[in-house]
Amino acid sequence: MSATVTAEQVQPVVYDALAEIGADRDAITNEATWEELDVDSLDLAELSQVVEEKFGVRLKGDDVAQIKTVGEAIDLIVERAG
Repeated sequence: MSATVTAEQVQPVVYDALAEIGADRDAITNEATWEELDVDSLDLAELSQVVEEKFGVRLKGDDVAQIKTVGEAIDLIVERAG
């Protein structure tokens, strides 16, 4: 009986988590790459924990390695949560 998770629900969680990790909030967009945001693999592991806690979606190392932008991460989370 889980409700459908939408990009509109996921986006603010991901944006807030990235800002807490240290990314410049003004630079966070769906098109922004991890490199542009100066987000490294440890930061992505932290983001993965937030996503798992909030949406029950586990992002593995292989998943994270394939994701290049914030928008791709949001799309994957929505797809996995659905």
